[in-house]
Amino acid sequence: MLSKVLSGAVIGIDAYTVEVEIDIVRSLPRFDIVGLPEATVKESKERVKTAICNSGFLFPYDKILVNLAPADIRKEGTGYDLPIAIGILAATHIFPTEILENYLINGELSLDGRVKPVKGSLSIAVEAREKNLTGVIVPGENSREAAVVDGISVIPINHLSELVDFFRGFNNIPPEVVDIDSVFLKDPEVESDFSEVQGQEHVKRALKVAASGGHNLMMIGPPGSGKTMLAKRIPSILPPLTFEEALETTKIYSISGMMEKDQAIVTQRPFRSPHHTISDAGLIGGGRIPRPGEVSLAHNGVLFLDEVAEFRKQVLDVMRQPMENKKVCIARATISIEYPCAFMLVAAMNPCPCGFLSDPNHECSCSHQQIHRYRAKISGPIQDRIDIHVDVPAVPYKDLRSSTPGESSKSIRQHVTSTRIIQLERFKRSKIFCNAQMNSRLIKKYCSIDEASHKLMEKAIDKLGFSARAYNRILKIARTIADLEESKSIEARHISEAIQYRSLDRSKGNFL
Repeated sequence: MLSKVLSGAVIGIDAYTVEVEIDIVRSLPRFDIVGLPEATVKESKERVKTAICNSGFLFPYDKILVNLAPADIRKEGTGYDLPIAIGILAATHIFPTEILENYLINGELSLDGRVKPVKGSLSIAVEAREKNLTGVIVPGENSREAAVVDGISVIPINHLSELVDFFRGFNNIPPEVVDIDSVFLKDPEVESDFSEVQGQEHVKRALKVAASGGHNLMMIGPPGSGKTMLAKRIPSILPPLTFEEALETTKIYSISGMMEKDQAIVTQRPFRSPHHTISDAGLIGGGRIPRPGEVSLAHNGVLFLDEVAEFRKQVLDVMRQPMENKKVCIARATISIEYPCAFMLVAAMNPCPCGFLSDPNHECSCSHQQIHRYRAKISGPIQDRIDIHVDVPAVPYKDLRSSTPGESSKSIRQHVTSTRIIQLERFKRSKIFCNAQMNSRLIKKYCSIDEASHKLMEKAIDKLGFSARAYNRILKIARTIADLEESKSIEARHISEAIQYRSLDRSKGNFL
């Protein structure tokens, strides 16, 4: 007695098809699983056996061999429980095996036969569509995220007996349907608004530029100047996710098991704020079985590093390649996995260990050597990869007592969104979404400057010693500033403002 069930597994954020082959022969009772199964897959034998019996079906006490193909890729997770159970029941001729060719099945079984949620259902649904299958069968709690994939039926299952009756033709389970338009039309919940921030108008302008172009940003200022307060309000001004961005972000959260119950798709840009004690594997990703790190969980959103100088230097330095390539490659002896990480980095730090360097109201107690050692924790290559450096001074009392509200997050967001639309139109034939993601070829194409701007840039490079990467960063920022003004060309005033957003470089010399 032989049967074959199609299931799926995930490598990185994409799924591949796994053929679950079951062979039952008359012999002494034995139950084996082959095909490089991990411990969780091997343990499925007891779950499957008990779930079949407690669901009212007979478990065959013969020799059962389960093969997970392709056999050269290690299998892990609990999603093979349901396809193994269905394959065993199909091999005992409870229902026709031909129907199994049309569906990709995934799900974990409890001992009473209930189907529990698993990770990666969205990616598996995409794989089923690419294989031109009729549908995908997933746990009921995962059905909404799988249903965002068009062109395929998503069958939600809550109990093993439900699926058996469905294959027998005893019941008709309607496919899960999700109205994507209504999900995206919901206004984002804004807990904090920029109108609540008093003063710091030049910092708000820098944040507006950063959000408009997706630029990395660092805020330097004394304690209590509002760096964290400003950073936490950045999600309220970011433009809405496009469907392609939302789909890719949802895949990451799906394989990480971080989707909320009944959540169909991630509709708001992520905001991740790890503690400074995080390890390099926690930040970048990794582990024995590689998992996405904070940089990937912040994909298409914001990664906020508060008190960035308190992070270990080697932890920060491992971000250098991901920040440049917008992806993380985790290599192991048997497999290499890639996760996307096109995030906007927002960092905050004090100007010195005590925090009061250049503060007119407090005296700095740090020596020159202590300040140099403190700032050296952030290496030059990391600083070069941060587009905007902005000073955040202490807020004067007259600004604190002011009752005039600042510009609201809603107003800023509308301006940012209209600027992003300009960029999406510009890059519609490229796989990028904002100015910060431009490569050298695109910079040369879209960031040409006039003679006055060239002279200004030459003076800045001679005085401050900008690197080639910093030069490209300034051109990207200037392009975003021009987009904010709906200007087709980059002018000298745009270059001048962009140079002002390199405060860490300006501290090396005197300019303007």
